[in-house]
Amino acid sequence: MPNQEIMRTSTFGVALIILGIIMFAYTGVDFITTKKVVDVGPVKIDKEENHPIQWSPIVGIVLFIGGIVLVVRGRKNLA
Repeated sequence: MPNQEIMRTSTFGVALIILGIIMFAYTGVDFITTKKVVDVGPVKIDKEENHPIQWSPIVGIVLFIGGIVLVVRGRKNLA
């Protein structure tokens, strides 16, 4: 069973490394929602709203370093 925990730790570490790289490269995401403003017979007016989500590139660096630490710790426990 200890081997299984080490593999989970390493897998989680690799996932954190990948997520850290993505969050460092892309510092934000935008998503758009549509609301109906007017809907009277044949007249329909919609309004699109932009909702940006921003984060600091430092978050990506922290996740990347944390992932490396988990992978190294998992390999050290495996040996």
